[in-house]
Amino acid sequence: MSNAETPTVALRRLVNGYQVTQAIHVAAMLGIADRLRDGPHGAEDLAAQTSTHAPSLHRVLRALAAVGVLHEGDDGRFALTEIGECLRSDAPEPVGGWAAYVGLPSHFAAWSNLLHTVRTGENAFHSVHGRTVWEYRARHPEDGSIFDQAMTDITHRANRQLLEAYDFGRFGTVVDVGGGHGALLAAVLGAHPRMHGVVFDQPHVVAGAPAVLEAAGVADRCEVVSGTFFDAVPPGGDAYVLKAILHDWDDEDAVRILRSCRDAIAADGALLVVERELGAPNANPDAKLSDLNMMVGPGGRERTREEFADLVAEGGFTLQGTVPTALGLSVFEAYPA
Repeated sequence: MSNAETPTVALRRLVNGYQVTQAIHVAAMLGIADRLRDGPHGAEDLAAQTSTHAPSLHRVLRALAAVGVLHEGDDGRFALTEIGECLRSDAPEPVGGWAAYVGLPSHFAAWSNLLHTVRTGENAFHSVHGRTVWEYRARHPEDGSIFDQAMTDITHRANRQLLEAYDFGRFGTVVDVGGGHGALLAAVLGAHPRMHGVVFDQPHVVAGAPAVLEAAGVADRCEVVSGTFFDAVPPGGDAYVLKAILHDWDDEDAVRILRSCRDAIAADGALLVVERELGAPNANPDAKLSDLNMMVGPGGRERTREEFADLVAEGGFTLQGTVPTALGLSVFEAYPA
């Protein structure tokens, strides 16, 4: 709460946050930021480019200008602000993919069922849609594609801070378990020219990896392998990375993933769990709200350092250190027990 806000005003701003979410979602889905990359445009022009209703689009654009995502000029045209630049598909730390994902009807409907989860303990997404998030995305590839892009964007945002905080250079081969389109591994291999890698994920997900690895110039040093981490993961790595994987799952399933890694890893190999640390009471709202997102969506959870230590121990590892990054993620470094 700012000094100028009364408690009522501050609470009302928080309550109405969904309105900003949906307005940004619309801009992301229509690619407005990319269309404003080269300069300002009017609502009529943007509506023609996006096949939308110009008066309605204008109302969304001026609302986004009021909250600082866009700037409305004296001539009525709209331009990107520094914040709005982050919605561009080519932004150094893109947020557009996430904005497109969180506004999807399927995701929003699950969040609207949060009270049901609090009352019953049942997963909100499953109670609304009748299947898990993974099953739903497999049946609705358009939503799955938006989700995959959101995860790629998040990885692009985190890569620089992760590489600055943690020394990957001591490893010869890195296996990215649940590595999606390979954005993290592409950055790691790009920073370490002698390193080799393996990106591992479900077949329909990892199908997008070759293009990412080719674009990064590292495809000749990276193998793409498909499968499920509940069954087995590729052997032969010096380090196994689980980035934003374990928080998707409850403890039982998370331990299954860890045991698959334990079966594949060498005696002197390293397990690198990259996740948010839940943090102390009354602090770290990003992690606490992400924890709700896990509860509503996939059914997982964010965890404290102590909970990570217990979890990896049950999976056959010993937690030896934690390296924080500037973005709020931490690298939990563990070794075979």
